[in-house]
Amino acid sequence: MPHKEFNVQTHKRRTGLTRMWHALGFALAGLRAGWGETAFRQETMAAFVLLPLSVWLGQTWVEIAVLVGSVLLVMIVELLNTGIETAIDRISPEWHALSKRAKDMASAAVLLSLLLCAGIWATALYQKFI
Repeated sequence: MPHKEFNVQTHKRRTGLTRMWHALGFALAGLRAGWGETAFRQETMAAFVLLPLSVWLGQTWVEIAVLVGSVLLVMIVELLNTGIETAIDRISPEWHALSKRAKDMASAAVLLSLLLCAGIWATALYQKFI
């Protein structure tokens, strides 16, 4: 199937529900692309366990929201990391110090989101059982 050329100006002229519908399509395409990344798949599988568990572990809606939010934050940052890496690879596949720096910083953001998530979950588990 030939690739349909996308005109940015066409999307910018859309308004209302038509724009929202197309934006949803782009978002779903991004999730499908993210699924192609091992780390995102692993984090999604963990989310299938952790999100229902957050309802059991959290004692108030705020605690549940923080537990859920910490898991979703990891997935969001992972998608942004993949987007940055993909854009840099599109610009040039050759090694460059600035490309490495950008990729390293994006990876550091994923690490920090994972540490935040682990800290929140460890604290919630500690509070529930100790």
